Amino acid sequence: MPVSVPVGASPGGPSVSGTPAVGRRAVLAGAAAVAAVTALPLAQGTAGADTPANTRPYRWRTAVIGGTGFVTGILFHPSVRGLAYARTDIGGAYRRDSGANRWVPLTDHLGWDDWNLLGVEALALDAAHPDRLYLAVGTYSRPWAGNGAILRSEDRGVTWTRTDLTVKLGANEDGRGTGERLLVDPRDSDTLWLGTRHDGLLKSTDRGATWAPAPGFPAPPSESGQGVTVLVAAGRTVYAGWGDGGTTLHRTTADGWEAVPGLPTGPSAKVPVRAAFDVCAHELYISYADAPGPNGQSDGSVHKLNTLTGRWTDVTPVRPGGTTSDGSADTFGYGGLAVDARRPGTAVVATNNRWAAVDTLYRTTDGGRTWKSLKDSAVLDVSETPFLKWGGDEPKFGWWIQALALDPYDSRNLLYGTGATIYGTRDLVHFSPRVRGLEESAVRRLISPPTGKAHLISGLGDIGVLYHDTLTASPSGGMATRPVFGSATGLAQAALVPSRVVRTGWGDHGNGAYSTDGGRTWAPFAAQPAIAEDAPGPIALSADATTLIWSFVHWDGTRHPGHRSDDNGTTWTEIPSFPKGATPVADPADPALFYAYDTERGALYASTDSGRSFTARASGLPSGDTQFQLVAAPGRSGDLWLSVKWNGLYRSTDGGASFTKVTSCWASYTLGFGKAAAGADYPAIYQVGATGPTTAVLRSDDLARTWTRINDDAHQWGWTGEVITGDPRIHGRVYLGTNGRGIQYGEPV
Repeated sequence: MPVSVPVGASPGGPSVSGTPAVGRRAVLAGAAAVAAVTALPLAQGTAGADTPANTRPYRWRTAVIGGTGFVTGILFHPSVRGLAYARTDIGGAYRRDSGANRWVPLTDHLGWDDWNLLGVEALALDAAHPDRLYLAVGTYSRPWAGNGAILRSEDRGVTWTRTDLTVKLGANEDGRGTGERLLVDPRDSDTLWLGTRHDGLLKSTDRGATWAPAPGFPAPPSESGQGVTVLVAAGRTVYAGWGDGGTTLHRTTADGWEAVPGLPTGPSAKVPVRAAFDVCAHELYISYADAPGPNGQSDGSVHKLNTLTGRWTDVTPVRPGGTTSDGSADTFGYGGLAVDARRPGTAVVATNNRWAAVDTLYRTTDGGRTWKSLKDSAVLDVSETPFLKWGGDEPKFGWWIQALALDPYDSRNLLYGTGATIYGTRDLVHFSPRVRGLEESAVRRLISPPTGKAHLISGLGDIGVLYHDTLTASPSGGMATRPVFGSATGLAQAALVPSRVVRTGWGDHGNGAYSTDGGRTWAPFAAQPAIAEDAPGPIALSADATTLIWSFVHWDGTRHPGHRSDDNGTTWTEIPSFPKGATPVADPADPALFYAYDTERGALYASTDSGRSFTARASGLPSGDTQFQLVAAPGRSGDLWLSVKWNGLYRSTDGGASFTKVTSCWASYTLGFGKAAAGADYPAIYQVGATGPTTAVLRSDDLARTWTRINDDAHQWGWTGEVITGDPRIHGRVYLGTNGRGIQYGEPV
């Protein structure tokens, strides 16, 4: 049976498999404010020591970008004006603060061992108890991922009690926009239902503390597929959508469960995606598609069931399968769905995966007899989040619209989620982002320049590269263009010429670009190696900005030879001696020096001829680990630090000829440098690592002899092992990349 962990239980130790550690603290503080003052320092070699008197507290905030991730669900509370919640596929859950017009993160307390719980599969509200909130969390259902969990709160997500499940959930898998898959029974607030992907329907009779298979539920569990895609209450009856073929909708009876008769059939009604009940009209609306989505849908429909008469009506706004004005196939499914609690017969439904004609919202006021496309008259204002123009002149109305909610107290207050933001309107005409406080990007690269207006340049998954002229507003220039990138794979700055920056990634017209103004504007490389089309990897720029070293790693892990350019990307030459797929690192003081770590052989390679050739130096270092990071200390030649996951931290002061293991920490996942402390002659070192049983964000001001923990149990953000860097101009300020909670930055106060 699942375990309900008592308050005050001891934290679990590190988990090499990534599975949740049973025994972690059950009641955990959610992030109840945008920023918080925190202080949990470490004594030397200790991860959880008491706070020394000379340690200053840290304040953590989120750098503003404007969403950037897939919002998979939004619910207004039916009993409390202005109260709403949102869920995301990898970035946790949020509560709407209507007074401040922003979202408050609720799951930042989930730590390193619980990284798989940052994806929220479903959320549920209790109409009779407004302060109760339930989350079904679990990002992946794969064998290498841990089981899911239920988080339950009695104070709107400020604190949580956790129940670990014996099944897996899949908040970042196909079908993640369906639902909700979690429901409080309308007849009894103590009873909850949980629809799983591969383990059927589960039931709890003690408000989520324990779970068991629902008696009599007829659909057979499957190791693949979608399972229960949606749970909805229609009066006192619970309906369960089924996405694995056969009967697509079941409902509760006095004796158990039954298949709903008269169901729509055919490919357009294969998977129930969303459902909403019009209480006054006694009609249950269901959106369908031929696949779970958000990708891969080409057909869909909308139907409604009169729950009094049992009569089904096809109310599909537009049939997929036509052609657009340019002759493209207009294929799509249907996704987000909401009904107006104040106006019977009024509903809104979203198309999904409609790339040719662009997705829209259809609204009806007559029970589905006629529909109007809201996109056709919409006025979009994305001035608050300029990246939503995607390098063009006009923003898109949306895509992946599977989260859709109508305010039960205001018929014109509509919110809908996309693959990158939340849009909202108060008049059904003017739409703008309503995403303040919600940041979901997966951060891959960070640079904090030593000079210039921007203190930060970031490289993200899906969104490319951003120049942060401020940290408290979305970057005014939006995402970097010429070319526009999807995901960034490389970002580098010339140490002696900081106005020169280069970036690489998955682009639309080339996969590499350079900047001569510190990252504000960009131009594409004049040419690129052929392999860059399919495998753009990390890049290095020599200290004097004269030499580029570009490495290539295919998405399937295949490594390729590195290439060199000494004419700003006009021509490229293969480097046979460069270790395939390695991340190149430029020496910050000597323009002729480059380094690369061969993870397969456990050897450090160096070049003294501006990257023309590489030779092995130190060998016998850790190999085979899935995560390595080689970092050069700023302003010094040959001062290298090697972060090697569970093997810890190593340092070389002779350009990689030899390395010494740093004994003050046993695990190091990512490492960076910032401005030295007052009176210190070496930069501050920041890392995500461990000196004891807890993985934490650490700072050292004494050359890694001792470490201070600078985050706390309320600010952990799941997996944070990709990138960290300090600010070279402000001692103590650190920038941390998360995998789903954007860029976190902290400062001592």
